[in-house]
Order: sequence, then C-alpha cells, then structure tokens
Amino acid sequence: MSDVLSQLTEILADRRNADPQSSYVAGLHHKGLNKILEKVGEEATEVILAAKDVEGDAGREALAGEVADLLFHNMVMLSHLGMDIDDVMQCLRERFGVSGLEEKASRS
Repeated sequence: MSDVLSQLTEILADRRNADPQSSYVAGLHHKGLNKILEKVGEEATEVILAAKDVEGDAGREALAGEVADLLFHNMVMLSHLGMDIDDVMQCLRERFGVSGLEEKASRS
C-alpha cells in the first residue's frame, strides 16, 4: 500500500473517536453510516461529472481531486465498518491473474 494511503488510514483511525465539533471525520462517524454513504454517493456523482468534462490540464486536475474525495470518503466508510484500505488491496491482489470476465462470473 502506498505511504499516502497508510498515513491516511492512521489519521482516519485517530480521528474516528475525536470530537465531532473539531474533526470532519469524527463528525461523519457521529452522524452514522447513512450520512457516510450519502457522502460516498455524492462524491461518486461528482467523479462522473468531472470525468465527462475532462479537457486539458485543468479538467484532469479537477477529476483527480474528485477521485481523491471519493477514495477518502470510501476509506471513512471502511473505517466505520471496521475495515480499511488493506482489505481492498488484498481483494485486488487476489484478482491478479484472473480474467475480469472470470472474476465477474464467479460473483453470481
């Protein structure tokens, strides 16, 4: 896992039980899973809209920012559910060498 994702995982764990008045992450946890899922949905929509508008460097920067927001909120969701990005990375590792079509068929 990248150093950035490792650092973010640690920060999210530290802030999970912080004062909701002083921490955005603690505030999300305090509001509960539905609020976190709402934020994930909002960010996913913003990624789609930014991707449709990618033209030139400014569009690429905007898209990268929106994907970063989506990844961040997904990591908050994982944290809330007692998971972290390592769980996702392990899942991806296990898929190496498996055809995307085979992997998808195995889920049904």
